[in-house]
Order: sequence, then C-alpha cells, then structure tokens
Amino acid sequence: MSPQNAVPKAQRFLDYPEAEETIHEGYLKALENNPVMSGLPLAILANILSRVGFLQSFFWHNAGFASIAKIPELKNLPVRFHPAVISTGVVDPPLVPFAQRLREPSSHHPSGKYHSVADYHAAYLSGDVTPLQVIDTLLPLIAQNQQPRGVYENGWIHPHDSVHLALEAAKASTERYAQGKPLGILDGVPIGVKDDTDVEGWVNHWGMNPHMPNNPNYKPCEKSCWPVFKLQEAGAIVIGKNRMHELGSETSGCNPSQGTPTNHHNNSYYPGGSTNGGASAVSAGIVPFVVGTDGGGSVRIPSANNGIYGIQPSHQRTMTLDCTMVRIGPLAGTVADLTIAYRLMAQPDPDDSLRKLYAPSQPLDPKARRTIGIYPDWWAPADPRVAAVCRAAVDYLAAEKGYDIVDISIPFIQEGRLAHGLLCLGEISRAARAHAPEGSGFWLSHVNNSNKLLLSVASQSTTEDFLAANAMRELQMRHLAHLFQKHPNLLIVTPTTPVIGWPRVPNDDAYGASDTNISIKNMMYVWLSNLTGTPAATAPVGFVEPDQGEGKMPIGLMALGEWGAEEQLLGWAAELEEYLHEKVEGGRRKPAAWFDVLAETKRTAGK
Repeated sequence: MSPQNAVPKAQRFLDYPEAEETIHEGYLKALENNPVMSGLPLAILANILSRVGFLQSFFWHNAGFASIAKIPELKNLPVRFHPAVISTGVVDPPLVPFAQRLREPSSHHPSGKYHSVADYHAAYLSGDVTPLQVIDTLLPLIAQNQQPRGVYENGWIHPHDSVHLALEAAKASTERYAQGKPLGILDGVPIGVKDDTDVEGWVNHWGMNPHMPNNPNYKPCEKSCWPVFKLQEAGAIVIGKNRMHELGSETSGCNPSQGTPTNHHNNSYYPGGSTNGGASAVSAGIVPFVVGTDGGGSVRIPSANNGIYGIQPSHQRTMTLDCTMVRIGPLAGTVADLTIAYRLMAQPDPDDSLRKLYAPSQPLDPKARRTIGIYPDWWAPADPRVAAVCRAAVDYLAAEKGYDIVDISIPFIQEGRLAHGLLCLGEISRAARAHAPEGSGFWLSHVNNSNKLLLSVASQSTTEDFLAANAMRELQMRHLAHLFQKHPNLLIVTPTTPVIGWPRVPNDDAYGASDTNISIKNMMYVWLSNLTGTPAATAPVGFVEPDQGEGKMPIGLMALGEWGAEEQLLGWAAELEEYLHEKVEGGRRKPAAWFDVLAETKRTAGK
C-alpha cells in the first residue's frame, strides 16, 4: 500500500461521504416511452406545451420524474445539495511537473498521428513556422464569411469580431520565440473554447442564436475564467469560440440556432454534445485541444463520438461554478495534450476560498494495486458492437497492464439517471431565464423548439422532487465511497455511450428534434459522475462499421474514479492510447478531412 493510500480518508478529504453500501434488487431498464418529434409537429407541440400546464404535467409524469420522491430508501437520508469533495494536502508546487514524455514530439504511428502541443513547440523552436503563420493559416479555415463555406467553419461561432485578439497574441508569441524567450511548451499553440466559457474580449452565446436582438448578455467578457486564464498565461492562443448545443441541454450536438458541427469520421452522424464544435475541431486536427464543459457527458460523449480524449475533473477542481453538475475540462487529440491542458487548468486559485484548498491530483504509485469494477447488468443494454470493442480493451488492461477485474453493482441506475436529469433541467432552466433578451415577455421565447418543449416539462418540478433528487445524490455518493474503500484505486469502467453515435436526420438541422429516448440512452453511463462530483475520462478504443453513411465510427471507453483521482485517470487513458495504436487493427484512425496545420503552414510559408 502506498503512503497516500495509508492515510485515513478524513485526513485527505473535506466532506468525504460516509461509506455505506446500498443493496438494490438490480438494474431496471429505463422505459423508453417519450414521444419523438421533429420539424413542424415539434414546433407546434412545443409552443402549445410551453403555455399549457396540464400537458406539461402529463409529460413530466410520463418521463418518470415524479417517481424519485416515492423511493423509500431516500426518506431518512440527508440531502446533499453540492457534490464537491475537496482533496486536500500540500498545494506547493501547484502544478505537477511535465515529464519528458509530455514534452517530446508525437511518435505515434503515422496513420493515426495527431499533432501535439509538443509538435507545435518544436516547430516554433526550429523556426520551421511561427505562431503568427499558424494563426494566419487557421483563421480563414474557421471564418464564416468565406465563400464557398469551408468544411471546418461549422465548429466555430464568429458573429462578433474578436479574431484580432488571436492575431495580437500570435504576434506577441512570435516575438518571444524570436528572442529565445518562449513562455513554455504551450506558447503559441492554438486552442478553442466552448461558447459558454468566459474568454476576455470574446462573447458567450451559450449555443443560442448569435444574432438575437436586444440580448444584453451578448457583450465581450471582461476577463477570462480561471482555467482559460491559466492556459493563456502559459501562451495558448484562443482562435475562436466553439459552437455548442443550445444551453448544453442535449447530447446529440444538433443545433438549429447556430448550425450543427460536422462529425468528420462520418458526416451522417452528429458530433455529440454539448461540446460539439470543440470535438469536431480537435478531431479534424484544427487545434490540439479545446476547453469544454460537462454537465451530463458534454465533454465525454463528443470525445467518444469523434475519436478523441476527454476528462471531466472532480467537481470544482478547475473552477467554482454556480451549479452542481457542470465541470470545465479539456478535450484533446492526444493524452499528452489532455494531461498538459488539465494540469494547467486545475491549478489552485488563491482568490477562491474553496478552490485554493484543492491539492494537485497526484499520479498513482506504479506499484499500487489497481482495480477495474464492472457492473455486468449496466453493460447489458449497450449495442453488442460497442460492448465487444470495450470489453476487448478491458481484457487488454487486465492481461497486459495488471488490473484486477471485479464485479460491482450500482443501485438505482434508472432512478439515479432521473435525479440527474431533473437537477440538470433545473439548472438549464435557470440559465435560460438569465439569458433571455430584454423585452422578450416570455422566458422561453428565445430558445429553439426542442428546448422549449424540454424546459416547459421541467417547469413542473416541485420542491419535493428537488429534495428527493439531492437525497439520491447522497445515496449514490455513499455507495461510491463504500466501493472506493473496499477496492483501493478502483476505476468503474463502462462504454462512454452504449450507442454507435447519434444518426443525423434530414431537416433536423434546420428545425430541431426532440428524442428523449435516445438522449437518455446516450447518457446511460455518464450521469453518475456528474451527480456525484467524481472525475471521469474517456478514451477511444476502436472503430466499428456504421449503420448509415461512410466512415467507421469511433467507440469510447470511460472510467470513473475516486474524487481527486484525475492523474490516475490520465494514466489509464495513456495505457489505452498505447492499446489503440499498437493492438487495435488499423490503429488510430484520422478522418478523411483531417487537416495538417503544421505542414500547410510550412508550405504556404515557402519552407
């Protein structure tokens, strides 16, 4: 047992849950009985439903939300309104050093090579290209006023002209390299930031129509939020804001308000959401990593659907937010870049009374025993092709990396998902009200038809429902604490999503769609970490033939770890990156539209 593992939980954490196992009769399959709507019928129903209370109540009960308050096991539990469990310890130094392997240019198999941060840094140091030349190459690719429209621009939202900020940052970075004084490995590297995350000088639209009139929220941010600021402080250049699903309310990535980004692996599938634009951009090679947010799989699902890596940190690890579900985390083309981005973003904020208490997550002792927990009943509903690819990766970890595999169970899977959904919808509704334009007169007048329907139904939530959902949070956290104490260094492993992507449907991009059944299924595994505040990461582990369109679809494997176990998850992802490159037939696949930024920049610069 490592020294860290020998320390009692109470001395390593603040507000660690009481460890208590909950015995439940078993996995109960969710009822998929919600109506599927699109086009004009969706618009008609949404507008009627948003104004008729008894219809809202019917759909609320039909979805099962009212059942949470009837669960006997929740009656005597305390209610936990916030899932933050603070891992404490030595905060100095605030940043885990970057090992040499993170600083070396990518040496992966050429057929799957994604340019890493280290590749950019090496190119700048050698003088092959400059940061300004790279930014000059990228900006025309993502501009939305170009004709004909490019294949990469729909991952970005640029209705307000802030691109001069990227050019100014690139000029400053180029000058630092010319003087032999770069800030570090990230200096001059282009990145994207999701449309709900503050970047100084850039506008947030939260996935809504960027041309909406009379919206006082559409003004440039006065300063960058802490995790983005730490990346910019290290020299990263924000080249734009990435599109997202409107208000982050769905996991398909379909957005009729802004336009839907492309899944470059197969254009007949959505990219996943809500960090749809960022995942599309990284997958296509436009940037090595982006900053995303995750309240119900919004980092992990698009990462899985686009064949890249993503990590959702422990609650409040990277930033204190005024909600209980959302975390800010990176999506990246390589695990090295995921690690670099995470570590910089997760540095303690001395001005935040809570976040300054977080000690940096530490890599796991190489000699420590590691365990993977599998809940077989939870895996059972996954598409057999998804399950087979994911199980092969788990078998590899057991056979070649020394993981012990144990069966576990998670109580109240269906009911827990409902509790997560209820709380998410409440927080999204709050955001919708806050971002309504002046003089709109109706709190849902500014959202698309799908959100109008969804949030109208959510308005039926009662105080009793809210309290019961937060009691479910406490129950799940206690059960996870029991599992983590029973199995030190446990990772709970599942497919990231049980389906092979979300198929695109003609006209949905224009009118929107509401398919709560596939949405719930898509979030089958991701919800638990959001509800309980635990960290989780996803890694691509294979590719399968699609049900429509051309191009194999990536499959992601996800691991949920103990509070504060981000570095363990990054190490796990690195092992799977090795597996993907060396063991999976065909190795890492790049989309046909993958863009070689460094090669193109060097060509246009005449070098």
